Amino acid sequence: MLLWAISGSSSLPNAAIKLIRDPGNELIFSVASIWEIAIKHGKGMPSFNAPPGLVRAELLVNGYTELGVSGPHAVAVENLPPIHKDPFDRLLIAQAMTEGITLLTADVTIARYPGPIRKV
Repeated sequence: MLLWAISGSSSLPNAAIKLIRDPGNELIFSVASIWEIAIKHGKGMPSFNAPPGLVRAELLVNGYTELGVSGPHAVAVENLPPIHKDPFDRLLIAQAMTEGITLLTADVTIARYPGPIRKV
């Protein structure tokens, strides 16, 4: 969803657009997302055609706050039920739970996790 947000993709759900544009919401992105983009961009995956440095710069310029990956985030992954197997998504879920921040997702599997996860 992060790439959809910065590219203005028509895939970004209207509910997400409304939340992103709401000045009362703090916009946060995870370093884990930049790491995932770097890996997949480096492999030449077509849906990850934006260089990770450019994605990060765009997010910061547009008022997003960068959330680093901490030890407690990594440890929290262990306690997640095995609903989703993608390690990047599992880390984002653990970060949302640990930090008490809402994770927006269009993924129905991610939305099955308890905690501050919102399907849009």
